[in-house]
Amino acid sequence: MTTITITKSSDGSFKAVECKGHAGYANHGHDIVCAAISAMTINTINSIDRFTDDKPIVNQDEDEGIIRFKFDSPPSEDADLLLRSFELGVTSIFEEYGKKFLNIKFRRE
Repeated sequence: MTTITITKSSDGSFKAVECKGHAGYANHGHDIVCAAISAMTINTINSIDRFTDDKPIVNQDEDEGIIRFKFDSPPSEDADLLLRSFELGVTSIFEEYGKKFLNIKFRRE
């Protein structure tokens, strides 16, 4: 199962995102849930890097199936829009494939 933890500040701005684990929907190379989550996560990070001045801190461990990115300060409006798009996308995957393959946690700090 993949667990996505989205952390926001008390005012609702994004602080961090962590994706951990493998979905387990199908065998390696055929897991459409894992591939969708990975593509959305990497595209969000790349889009923030290319289209905004924000510089999130990114850590990943492919063997453990972990990717994290966090912000030291509130994201810009453009980065916030990309992050809200990411949240919409992973929530849609969750609604389609359910609790067996994906868990989304929301935290406030």
